[in-house]
Amino acid sequence: MITRVLQPVIEEKIFKGKVIILLGPRQVGKTTLMEQIKTTLVPAAQPVISLDCDEPNDRALLTNANSSDLSMVLREAKTVIIDEAQRVPNIGLTVKLLADKFKNTQIVVTGSSSLELANKLNEPLTGRKFEYLLLPICTQEIIQHNGMLETMRLLDARLIYGSYPDILYQTTDSAKELLFELTNSYLFKDIFAMQEVRKPELLEKLLVALALQIGNEVSFNELAQTVQSDVKTVERYINLLEQCFVLFRLTGLNRNLRTELKKAKKFYFYDNGIRNAILQNFSPLNLRQDVGALWENFFVSERLKYNLYNRRFVKSYFWRTQQQQEIDLVEEVDGNFYAFELKWNEKRKAIFHENFLKSYNPQEINLITPANYTQFLS
Repeated sequence: MITRVLQPVIEEKIFKGKVIILLGPRQVGKTTLMEQIKTTLVPAAQPVISLDCDEPNDRALLTNANSSDLSMVLREAKTVIIDEAQRVPNIGLTVKLLADKFKNTQIVVTGSSSLELANKLNEPLTGRKFEYLLLPICTQEIIQHNGMLETMRLLDARLIYGSYPDILYQTTDSAKELLFELTNSYLFKDIFAMQEVRKPELLEKLLVALALQIGNEVSFNELAQTVQSDVKTVERYINLLEQCFVLFRLTGLNRNLRTELKKAKKFYFYDNGIRNAILQNFSPLNLRQDVGALWENFFVSERLKYNLYNRRFVKSYFWRTQQQQEIDLVEEVDGNFYAFELKWNEKRKAIFHENFLKSYNPQEINLITPANYTQFLS
């Protein structure tokens, strides 16, 4: 089993007097991670209670519960794990009550969407929580588990089938089957359960349109025309997809030049396999026309994981001008800029435009290819 980078980080925070919140997509390994942490830290003499809020009975126990009800549930437990907590109405107040009344009990909350969970928890638990985001297996974790050679060997498969824990080492047919099950059964479960999505078919069309736009600037107006809907609905559905950890966005960097695009945005999938399952395209790389887009989505999402897990406080952008000058990824750290140009073909040269260099004076300019990408992810 691959050890997650977050495991020692969370273990260090156990029994420090704060609620631990672990967010992330469904099937990404949140429950498995908490089981590992429980096995490592919690002796048999200190009982653990686990509640799965996808189960109606467990959900009912936590809905509008008072301290007497919670005492009956907890008894002598030293650790309480509440899984898929976003399914419980008023979960923030319930968790706050647990934290107030059971000060010697470690409360752990996991959720597969921030649709309601973040809003319900943030205000009641301000200053009283440690919050983490778990995503599909990252390059750093594969290197630690398998070594560098195996990590490099897995690259083509990860570009096509992604890096979900149950999919990473599967055969081709099994990976396809699992990805289709994931996208059909789990991926949008929280959107449909917690939000009024009147047109599931519109959501599917929107996902296909976004999957085809990887690496390109996205216009909500053009998307609305493509899926034959209105702009407000498109924006709302995209926000839901972001809050369920299907997509994330990069905004355009615009600080100095008048020609820089204002309000520009790109969308990426947290996992390449999900993107390809939406398009129903698992063709090998040598038969594809979208290898550059796959490479860009892969590296940008992996870099996001790297920064997130290593607690690097980074602002990420892309850069583009009206003259179509572009840099794929720009990171800002403490006012300093670092530029990344992504090339699948190692023979192609990167162009770092003079306008960008003069305006932002980047500390580093990096050409990222399959030959060197691990240096920036481990």
